[in-house]
Amino acid sequence: MNHIQESFPGLRESEFQVTSPADTGYNCIAWAAGEVRRCWWPDPFDQYYWPDGAARSGTLDAFVQAFTTIGYERCESEQLEEHYEKAALFVDAAGSPTHAARQLRSGRWTSKLGQHVDIEHDLRDLEGEKYGKVAVLLKRANRTSSRQ
Repeated sequence: MNHIQESFPGLRESEFQVTSPADTGYNCIAWAAGEVRRCWWPDPFDQYYWPDGAARSGTLDAFVQAFTTIGYERCESEQLEEHYEKAALFVDAAGSPTHAARQLRSGRWTSKLGQHVDIEHDLRDLEGEKYGKVAVLLKRANRTSSRQ
């Protein structure tokens, strides 16, 4: 737990919890998209999955496009909305995507920390030097799912 709090100082005063063990089979983008079978990343060598219809580039627009392919659209609020699930995209100081989180039905958020553990947390707890800040909020109609 200490190494997590060292990487994310916002978690020091938070009631975050680890919700699953480390798993290299998926990353934060996949986790936020609801997938645990493969990593999502727009690498130029096609080593990782990236949705058709989304530009294979490391821009915020490309990440928004990727989430749009699975039914998301931009929204303004991180607050829980009945009948919607939300995702948040983080960017570094240069505006490059670094992380994605998904809102749980409780209103809290879930994140995969690289190839390490998944945690439940408050959204802004991960803002800082490592992941930067929340840049875009997205939402889509709830889908019947057992992943939360």
